[in-house]
Amino acid sequence: MKADDMFDSLLEEPQKPSGPVTCLGMTFENDEARRAHFTEELRKKLQDPEFRKIEGFPIGSDEDILALSDPPYYTACPNPWIADFIAEWDAQKPEQPEGHHYHREPFAADVSEGKNDPIYNAHSYHTKVPHKAIMRYILHYTKPGDIVFDGFCGTGMTGVAAQMCGDREVVMSLGYQVKPNGTILQEETDENGKKFWRPFSKLGARKAVLNDLSPIATFIANNYSSAYTSSSFRYIASKFINNLKDKWNWLYETKHIDNKSTGEINYVVWSDVFLCPDCSAELVFMDVAFDKSEGKVCDSFRCHTCNALLNKKMMSHATETYFDALLKKPVSRNKQVPALINYSLKGKRFEKKPDSEDLTLLVKIEKNLAELSIDPIPMMHKGGENWGAIWRSGYHYGITHAHHFYTSRNYLILYDAWITAPTKELKWAISAILNYINKKQSFTGGGGGMPGVLYIASMVQEKNFIDVLERKIKSLDKVLPELSKIKSRNICGTQSTGALSKAIKDETLDYVFVDPPFGANIMYSEGSFLWESQLSVWTNQSPEAIESTYQEKKIDDYRNLMTGCFSELYRILKPGRWMTVEFSNTQSSVWNSIQTALADAGFVVANVSSLDKKQGGFKAVTTPTAVKQDLVISAYKPNGGFEERFKKEAQTEEGVWDFVRTHLKYLPVTKQQGALLQFVPERDPRILFDQMIAYYVRKGYPVPISSQEFQIGLAQRFMERDGMYFLPDQVAEYDRKKMTSGELKQMTLFVSDEASAIQWLRQLIKEKPQTFSDINPHFMQQLGGWSKNEAQLDLRELLNQNFLCYDGKGPVPEQIHAYLSTNWKELRNLPKDDLTLVAKARDRWYVPDPNKAGDLEKLREKALLKEFEEYKEVKKKLKVFRLEAVRAGFKKAWQERDYAVIVAVADKIPNNVLEEDPKLLMWYDQAVTRMGGE
Repeated sequence: MKADDMFDSLLEEPQKPSGPVTCLGMTFENDEARRAHFTEELRKKLQDPEFRKIEGFPIGSDEDILALSDPPYYTACPNPWIADFIAEWDAQKPEQPEGHHYHREPFAADVSEGKNDPIYNAHSYHTKVPHKAIMRYILHYTKPGDIVFDGFCGTGMTGVAAQMCGDREVVMSLGYQVKPNGTILQEETDENGKKFWRPFSKLGARKAVLNDLSPIATFIANNYSSAYTSSSFRYIASKFINNLKDKWNWLYETKHIDNKSTGEINYVVWSDVFLCPDCSAELVFMDVAFDKSEGKVCDSFRCHTCNALLNKKMMSHATETYFDALLKKPVSRNKQVPALINYSLKGKRFEKKPDSEDLTLLVKIEKNLAELSIDPIPMMHKGGENWGAIWRSGYHYGITHAHHFYTSRNYLILYDAWITAPTKELKWAISAILNYINKKQSFTGGGGGMPGVLYIASMVQEKNFIDVLERKIKSLDKVLPELSKIKSRNICGTQSTGALSKAIKDETLDYVFVDPPFGANIMYSEGSFLWESQLSVWTNQSPEAIESTYQEKKIDDYRNLMTGCFSELYRILKPGRWMTVEFSNTQSSVWNSIQTALADAGFVVANVSSLDKKQGGFKAVTTPTAVKQDLVISAYKPNGGFEERFKKEAQTEEGVWDFVRTHLKYLPVTKQQGALLQFVPERDPRILFDQMIAYYVRKGYPVPISSQEFQIGLAQRFMERDGMYFLPDQVAEYDRKKMTSGELKQMTLFVSDEASAIQWLRQLIKEKPQTFSDINPHFMQQLGGWSKNEAQLDLRELLNQNFLCYDGKGPVPEQIHAYLSTNWKELRNLPKDDLTLVAKARDRWYVPDPNKAGDLEKLREKALLKEFEEYKEVKKKLKVFRLEAVRAGFKKAWQERDYAVIVAVADKIPNNVLEEDPKLLMWYDQAVTRMGGE
């Protein structure tokens, strides 16, 4: 590489900005003086033993924490200035007019935001949500100057999104219009089908407070919002790269095949060596298994010694003992050898087998490494074997310390580059390439290796460190003009979100967006260990909200940790405000744990959508176990007025209707997929009943109304449309939208138990009243996914307990009459007692009106409780049972304060059933809590 390759035009060093700066009401000569003052204040804090006891305080020395921090904006430990910033920001907000009332519906629109954004790709992480997707939520729920919080901030995309809400060009790139006065408009359709632009937000940056348990996360997040100029970065980075080339280019020199010229190594392929199971010959994996013409590993291949037909699973690793230059002792490891060198000479690429000079260079590198004074870092501070949940006995044999994840060549230059990097921005760039220059980088895999794990492939691509860093700096140089649009700093701290009491006061935040941990999906602290080993500050695993057998954290521990975090978010969020939870997991038990944690914290879920990250579209979720895609949960904190009223009304029926009335205000009036209007599950009477029950139970009150009374009261007090309930002003809006969108698109339902079977039948029969013989074949086709623990009911029993059948006596019911007259011309305009109409309608099942539905519900509940009595008497574990009976029994036991019955029957149910059913889990958790308090 030539010294002037990096940037075409490089002038003299730009002058550093000078002049006074103001921070938290104090004025300093310049930014360095500000940093020096607050660094000393933080140093004093770090000497306070109580400060270090804050939950989630990271692992690291005072000096390493101080070196990483940029106080008061960012601290690599709990940030003691967050409350001061929030108070300052609140004081800057304009006064609201008298009578101002905040109200937003949950965000339920389709979104399409891909990941191919330069800002998004500037630094990798385990999981990320594109900042432009988050912007849509922030614009919907907040106004300029509002304070947004993300307690699981990762790389800080929420902070970027909050700031970008003040950039006209970026906001317009989302498909919105922006007026000269800053009003933001979105396109909608009126009742006549015409497009129009409706104002919904205002242009202006929002303030962001970010927190994460992980030091690498907050380090990345802070750098996204640091105020530095593109020109200064370009100059410093160019000088730094040139210095690296002058000092370390010899690491990547190799003789050309003519044995005269010297080329520059682009990468070296290191190959595992395996043993032939037949003749014990050592086989270099790349030589025997890699098809160069196809660019892939062969499923089977021949031993070059005995010609045995082999595959990778048949062989064991060859091992070797070598002298570890950093550990200063002989150690064993899986044997890897350099099998291929790809290099450049005069603009052309060549490949060759390593020669004797290449091998001599490796010996020289080891000697250089041995001369350095480096303290080896044991993996997860433990070292040895089995150092973590993602440790694997095969490819991690001999991998006991952080430096074992690097070749000696790249570790040598990485060490030097890190300690000589003159700015945090350059260290940010180096951290961004770690997974590309260590052994996670597979020769045949994608860039950066497999996310979330520390997998080492059988063919590792050792890339040229300087080349990779130079390319990263060039890409960052293109990103900086975008990041320069961020005009103010986000505030960032490093601790557990479950313990924010010393950082943030009650009810001070305007909106929360979080993308929390996903159960056992990702071992964050382990996956971040190599990054954090560069920082010398590591995640404190104790409050890490994950499932991990290694950390002895089960699903209950995960749920309790998430409840603690959500409880803190509930405490600091203003009443009547919203939290958006982006969540991804393929296990329903984890999804239900999140729902339970939200409800236990006090939040009420108003909307659940799913995010297909491939397509970027939000689609309605129809079942509690539909978790194959990322879920987006909209939850609100009930406003203070309702909470106060509820304390007085809880024992009366009026408390029920006050809750329903308040809850309906927070629900989306409509959901659309393209031009089609969708069913809003949250407005379904059964889901409304479940939400009401959950609220009462978690507040510790008996429910003063039965299911059948709820159904009747709902119909009397609220407006019904298409099986959904609305407030009077909402129903008018729904009717207008339906006029322009046409027919309602019903949910796609999957039958797995009694509840979903009833819902499926309700949808089928409501759309088309039909006879048993018509229904039965369709019903039988739905039973393939029936839960193994759920007692399978006869279709007749389900119909008799939940629906009505017209027996030909009396007038034809309105639902059947409407269906027949719509679909048969000859049956139109006939009186409801016409014999022809009666004959066509006889034996058809239909959905009862609310009054008769209440009677049916009463009979059904009686049958369910009878079965529950049998479960109480059973001495052994229940393998197959009627889940609806258990739910009904738990509800009755709760009303009677018989918590022991709930716990006793729960102990007979398989754990997975309890964990995957949010209703049962709620009754059980609350019963255990009550028993503990009595």
